[in-house]
Order: sequence, then structure tokens, then C-alpha cells
Amino acid sequence: MNSTNINRKKLVFPRFIMLFLIYAAFIALGMPDGIFGVAWPSMRKGFGIPIDAMGIALITATSGYLLSSFFSGRIIVKISISGLLTLSCALTGAALIVDSWAPSWVWYVAASLVLGIGAGGIDAGLNTYVATNLSDRQMHWMHACYGIGVTTGPFIMTAALQIFNNWRPGYFAVGILQLILAAAFAVSILGWKKFDVSNKSGSEKKLTDYDTPILTTVTHIPSLLGMLLFFLYSGAEIGLGFWAYSILTEARGVNPAVAGILSGGFYGIFTIGRILSGIYSKHIDAKSIIFISLIIAIAGSTMLWLNINPVISFSGMIITGFAIAPVFPALVSNTKTRVANIHATNTIGMQMSAASIGAACIPALLGLLARNFSVDAITFAIFLLFIIILLVFLFAVNMAKTIKTN
Repeated sequence: MNSTNINRKKLVFPRFIMLFLIYAAFIALGMPDGIFGVAWPSMRKGFGIPIDAMGIALITATSGYLLSSFFSGRIIVKISISGLLTLSCALTGAALIVDSWAPSWVWYVAASLVLGIGAGGIDAGLNTYVATNLSDRQMHWMHACYGIGVTTGPFIMTAALQIFNNWRPGYFAVGILQLILAAAFAVSILGWKKFDVSNKSGSEKKLTDYDTPILTTVTHIPSLLGMLLFFLYSGAEIGLGFWAYSILTEARGVNPAVAGILSGGFYGIFTIGRILSGIYSKHIDAKSIIFISLIIAIAGSTMLWLNINPVISFSGMIITGFAIAPVFPALVSNTKTRVANIHATNTIGMQMSAASIGAACIPALLGLLARNFSVDAITFAIFLLFIIILLVFLFAVNMAKTIKTN
């Protein structure tokens, strides 16, 4: 048996541990998003604040997320992936624990900034790591774990409210989980270094080895197109999920109780779609997955918009949810193809920032559309968004080919 085979056997266990940590980190990343909505009614009563004050916390958290994700490429070069993940999980855990103790709304908002910084580091850091070292399959399954986390969060908070009649223990529990993850990342730093090279030859330069200035990437047109793609796609995804209940009840006349179940079904089919995409991504390249998914999403959103009858309308929503499930992870995996390797690490972080902005802005714009026209107008806007996303993607792919040719 040669030395290469021996080394690979030695790396099997560290590889399993790293995959477990990656999945666990993305489950934990989704939990805070899941607990906030359930905790909000009790939280605002306790703090004595109006119902729309949640926007302050969301804006603050988004600002922190933008800051860390945008510069994640530079941070990775300076302190390594494992260093970024250790620091990010520690910040997230500490922020959640401060939230659980916060004596006033001001304290909660301040902690939200730190929570956003930590979440941005985890999100951008792991997307960069998986895009650099692992297969498209692992990228899809990692993002499916976020769906598990955001689904688990409400159950944790509901249990806290039922057992303790208080939202604070729910935040404390999720904060402790984040600190445990931070400790796990810290003690496994050597394992991460071994894992980095398990699929790479010693002479091959990885994406994270490039020390490219942010300003250089910002002026790179394919990178800017990548940011636009993530801005539009995340806005469409979150916008459809956020407004699904209102579309069903106000524009389609569905009973509120039934609409609640159907809206939950949208997220359920979305998570299932991401799990399945991890299987077929082994046989279909990321570019093809994105193209096919967007074509199906356009068809599904057309069914929802035209509203020929209730069955076709809801089927369109479910088809769209299933179709778009693999788009985000596939776009991350496809980044290194659309931009030069020297820009890939920076671009992934910048794309996460753009996604965050899109997820905040586009659903709000859809709300303005509903207020000035009708809730039904949202369905046409979603249909139009998916067409624009497809066109931008095709333009970005074509530009990448042109740059490589030149």
C-alpha cells in the first residue's frame, strides 16, 4: 500500500467530522431566523415597543451581516477559514445569550448587530469553503441544512414559551449551541487544514490562496453581475415565501387556516428540493441546474399569476418552490466559473451581501406594489423577476466565455 492511500485513510475520520460541522453550522445559522418570528409577539410586549419596531432589529442585523460577508474573502486570507468560523460562531452565540438577558430593546438591537456580523461570517465563510474544497452535492445539502434550521427554530421557541412562558430561554438555548460549535471549530483547526488538501494536489492553488484586493474585485464586471444575480434571486425567493400566505388569503380567497398549511407546504417542498438537488447535482452541472430550474420557476410562477383555477394556482406556487430550491447553492458553486479564480473568494462574500440586501429590499418593494395596486400584482412581479434573473444569468455566462476567450 502506497503512502497516498495511507494518507487518505487517515483523513476519512477528519473529513466526516468536518462535514458534520459544516451541516451543523448551517442548521444553527437558520435557527435564529426561525425563533425571531415566534418570539416577536411576546418580546415586543415585554419591551413595550410597537409592532413595526422589528424593522430596526432586522436592519441592524442586516448591516452587520453585510459588513462581515462583504469582507469575508479578505478575512479568510488573514485568519483562515477555521479562524473565521470560530470567531463568527463565538460572536453569534454571545449575541444570542446577550439577547436572552437584554434588559431593554436598546440592548437587543445592539446585540443584533453582533449577531449579523457572526451570521455573515458563517454564511460567506462556509459557502467559500465548500465552493473551494467540496462538490456541488455538498453545497446543495449544506443549504438544505439551513432549511432544517429555520424549520427547527420555531419548535425550540414554541417549547420555551410553553414550558417557561418566556421567549428568553429559547434564545439562550440556541446561543449555547452556537458557542459549542465555536469550540468545535477551534479544536478542529488542524483537521480543517488536512481537509483542505484531501481533494487537492500540493501544486494546485485553491480559491482561498488568492490575496485579491476588494477594490479590484468590485470593478470586475462578472463579479458585479454575480452580485446582481444574488440580489434578484434572494429577493424573489424570500418575497414569494413571505407573501405566499397573503397571496392565498387575500388574492385567492383561501381559508386562513388552510392557507397557513399551504404556506408551510411551500417551505417544506423547498427544503425537499434542496435535499434532492444534492443527489442529482452529481450528474448535472451547476449551470444546467440553474437554467432548468429557472425555466421551471417561470412556468410555475406563470401558473400562479394567471390563476386559471385554485388547483393550478397553488400547484404553480409549489412547482416554483421546488424549482428554485437548488438555484442559490448552484449559483454559489458556479461562481468560480463565472468569474476568474483570483476574484472567486471575494465575489462569494460580496454575493452573500447582495443576497441579504435583496432579501430585505425586494419583499418590501412587493409590499408597496400590493398597497398601491393589489396583492395579486405580486404574482406578476415574481413571474417578471424570474425572467430577469434568467436573462442576467445567461448574460453573465456569455460574458465569462468572452473573457476566457480574450
